[in-house]
Amino acid sequence: MKETFDIAVFPGDGIGPEIMAPATRILKGLAENAGYRLNLQDCAAGAAHYAQTGESLPEISMQVARGADAILLSAMGLPSVRYPDGTEISPQIDLRKALRLFAGVRPVRIFPGQKTPLAMPEGKEVDFVLIRESTEGLFYTQGCGEVTENEARETLLITRETSELLFDFAFRLAHERKAAGRGRGHVTCVDKANVFRAFAFFRSLFDAEAAKHADLTSDHAYVDATALWFVQKPWDFDVLVTENMFGDILSDLGAGLMGGLGVAPSADIGVDHAVFQPCHGSAPDIAGQGIANPFAMILSAAMMLEWMGLRADNPTVAADGARLRAATEAVIGQGDVLTGDLGGRATTEEAADAVIAALEAH
Repeated sequence: MKETFDIAVFPGDGIGPEIMAPATRILKGLAENAGYRLNLQDCAAGAAHYAQTGESLPEISMQVARGADAILLSAMGLPSVRYPDGTEISPQIDLRKALRLFAGVRPVRIFPGQKTPLAMPEGKEVDFVLIRESTEGLFYTQGCGEVTENEARETLLITRETSELLFDFAFRLAHERKAAGRGRGHVTCVDKANVFRAFAFFRSLFDAEAAKHADLTSDHAYVDATALWFVQKPWDFDVLVTENMFGDILSDLGAGLMGGLGVAPSADIGVDHAVFQPCHGSAPDIAGQGIANPFAMILSAAMMLEWMGLRADNPTVAADGARLRAATEAVIGQGDVLTGDLGGRATTEEAADAVIAALEAH
């Protein structure tokens, strides 16, 4: 059983280092108490690094990421720092492509006490996972689209190889959720197959994978209708899988259902590597003030522990991930120690300390 794990840590830009610090402090405490080891190695990358050096993702950082058991990444990018073509510095997207992190996992869960803009009917529960293909789709030509005086073009790419990996991942996740009692074993393919041949192809590959899973159910939904149903009946969803751009948009809508990006964790997972990071941006307007919300970063760290523990067959690590998630959700649900974006007055450290106290209480 694996007991030592190498973690590549990307502190990021803006508030990134401020929320990474308490997350790694919590991780170190969990490992020390449980007897496993986390080797955390900081890696330079991001917009600030690019402004200083001309490199957004140095090769040495890429090497550390390739050799790590997992990658923990904080908020990246600064609106004021861009490439010469006007696009933002996005090392997280470079990592996804270089490491073939095809499955962007965005959990959407509304737990007891959590503030939500939804009017929740009695007896209904929102607990679903959106899986966004993260390496191709409409992001395929990122930074390389064709622009002339009179028109601009980007290329949407959907491949059989990546889609088959994506759909296999989605159905395996539905199996796991059903076995854990967190879902009914249903997968929804979100596309626009009524307009685009590429999405008809995407849907046909989904149906081929669905046919292999007689114990699960599946259906299709157009992306515009799905956006509507996220607001009207999100409790009907279990696992959804979609293209890159559609997933980019729907994942923020899902975060809105939970009360904001400050409580929205995420992961980008491939065959051999995985990155865990909060969904929100670097918020340079509040950087250095000690008021940034660390919850999404901490929840992403919890996802990392759960993923590593299952992958390495180490139930202690996986259990610590579940404990950390439950403790963070308990603090958010109780509502006594919240940062300003969630309607409270807590500092970053106070919010993190509340999570530690919740861990120690259970």
